Amino acid sequence: QVQLEESGGGLVQPGGSLRLSCAASSGSLIPYVIGWFRQAPRKEREFVAGIRWSGRGTLYSDSMKGRFTISKDNAKNTVYLQMSSLEPEDTAVYYCAVSTYGLYSDVTRYKSWGQGTQVTVSS
Repeated sequence: QVQLEESGGGLVQPGGSLRLSCAASSGSLIPYVIGWFRQAPRKEREFVAGIRWSGRGTLYSDSMKGRFTISKDNAKNTVYLQMSSLEPEDTAVYYCAVSTYGLYSDVTRYKSWGQGTQVTVSS
């Protein structure tokens, strides 16, 4: 069973950038798709981006495509989410999780959620 840990969140001004990390503290990511999600207060958890650990393939939410980039470092067993041109509406807890169902945005296809990392965009 893979265990995930997110890091890299914090307070950033509008227009700024942050890079989030999702590290596998145990288990292997080889069989999985890794997804980033976010949840703002009083809102449902929403898909941000996903990446296949083995081979090629990424998927982005239409609303974040162009501002966010997902990538991976096989040697570090870590997936990254580079966020730029951040807006106050991007304020949320960001989570990563894995899926064995393929590259989908459906939150119900993901498991082994990390504890999340808070991103606050404010001046």
